[in-house]
Amino acid sequence: MQNQRWVFIVLLIFTFYSSTLPFFFFFTLASSSTLVCSDIDRAALLGFKSKITVDTTGSLSTWVGKDCCNGEWDGIQCNPTTGRVMGLVLQGTRNEDIAMYMKGTLSSSLSNLQFLEIMVITGMKEISGNIPESFSKLKHLNQLVLDDNILGGAIPSSLGQLSLLNTLSLSGNHLKGNIPPSIGTLQNLIQLNLAKNSLTGSIPPTFKTLKNLQSVDVSHNLLSGLVPGFIGGFKNLTFLDFSNNQFSGEFPSSLCSLPNLLDMSLSHNKLTGNLPIQICNLKSLSSLSLSFNHFHGEIPEAISKLQNLWYFNVSSNNFSDPLPVSLKTKGIPSLLSLDLSYNNLHLGKIPDWILKRKFTDIHLAGCNLKGALPKFLTPSSLNSIDFSHNQFSGGVSSFLIKMSGLQKLNLSNNLLKFNVSEILKNTNRYLEVLDVSGNQITGQLLEFRSGLRLKSLSVSRNKISGRIPSSISALIELEKLDISRNQIMGIIPPSLRELVSLKWLDLSINRLTGKIPDSLLRIENLKHANFRANRLCGQIPQGRPFNIFPAVAYAHNQCLCGKPLPPCKVK
Repeated sequence: MQNQRWVFIVLLIFTFYSSTLPFFFFFTLASSSTLVCSDIDRAALLGFKSKITVDTTGSLSTWVGKDCCNGEWDGIQCNPTTGRVMGLVLQGTRNEDIAMYMKGTLSSSLSNLQFLEIMVITGMKEISGNIPESFSKLKHLNQLVLDDNILGGAIPSSLGQLSLLNTLSLSGNHLKGNIPPSIGTLQNLIQLNLAKNSLTGSIPPTFKTLKNLQSVDVSHNLLSGLVPGFIGGFKNLTFLDFSNNQFSGEFPSSLCSLPNLLDMSLSHNKLTGNLPIQICNLKSLSSLSLSFNHFHGEIPEAISKLQNLWYFNVSSNNFSDPLPVSLKTKGIPSLLSLDLSYNNLHLGKIPDWILKRKFTDIHLAGCNLKGALPKFLTPSSLNSIDFSHNQFSGGVSSFLIKMSGLQKLNLSNNLLKFNVSEILKNTNRYLEVLDVSGNQITGQLLEFRSGLRLKSLSVSRNKISGRIPSSISALIELEKLDISRNQIMGIIPPSLRELVSLKWLDLSINRLTGKIPDSLLRIENLKHANFRANRLCGQIPQGRPFNIFPAVAYAHNQCLCGKPLPPCKVK
């Protein structure tokens, strides 16, 4: 799914830059032009600059001198003939390790850029306040992109006056309230992105006139009501994401009449009913996500006619047996990623058509699977496997053979019996997530070899004994470590301090002794820790975050003391 979306984003970026090529051409010419930018435009830009109190990007430091069109003002594009500003493009970085951002507000002075066609102010992280109502005066504007800031308040209804607008993207902010019905008057709108905000209410009925839309994303909001049937009239639509909202009702059969739709996500809503057999009409569809809803009945046979579908996720619904018979014969030839987890399916064993196909992701959690773990015909293609919450039994050695590209493996909550060393020895160096919790695994944690890329390791609720090896420090990328509810003894190795990326640590309900090493204070990003029900003694490390975790995280030990527990007694 993520790969599909990145492909789509690349296409959008290509579309954006294709539409702005004239600006870059003009910009090149303008560098040799003798025209000086308009005083009105320069004042408008400096008005914006005055409202930015912090700029670690360095862009605004170039905004000096009288000529904003000389090619030296970062992000400014001008028309070489008129000397008027036509483009304002300021883009922050997505790299969290580099602190590049702007802090401040959007100045209404930008509305004085009378000839502005493109406004892109994205990824600045700390630009707050409201979107100025006066932006409605930008009558030449065709692209307004204000993603990934912290803008608040409501979406101004006055934006409906920007009749030339073809791209409106306000995602990743703190916007609230209803979607203004006036947006439905933007007849030239091609791309609409309001995702990752706190918008409420329903999709305005005025949107039915937006027949030129190619991409709609309103995901990760608090929207409710029905998924509008009129969307079936958007014949140019290629991308539709209504996920992570509170939409209810049934799957509109009219959505099945979108000939160019590539990607549809309605996951994490309250949708119900059966899937319509007309779904077979989505001939171009490559990605379909309907997870975490209340759909029921059988998955229709029509699904096998989606020849281009490579991602299919219907997990966490109420779909029932049997699976479409046609999947055994015709199948879905392009299918690479399949998730049928947590429905009312009683598969018994993994169907042969799944074992014989070249999949990248197979998620069949909670599908009532039994017996030994299966063998795939092409195991080297697998990136992710989730067989959790089933009744698999036996070992794992033969199952893991030739899984050279596996990155995520979840076998938790089964009846598996093997020595923990089996799975640690047979994992490849690309594995990032390993969860075998809730089984009947025995043995000891042996030495960890360097070069592993594990970010999450969970072996909780088993029968593992022995000590935590000091070589745990080799797992330098580890973010989650859960070895709770086993029979592990000995001390907490001081080498654990090397896991500076650790965010989750659970050592509870074991037989650990000694004290909690003060050296663990080096793990500054730790959000959760649990040392409960061991035999630990001594002062809890007196520094954040250890002295602010709840007292229950240290309960039922031998003699731990110090914040958040009572003070240690003076000897």
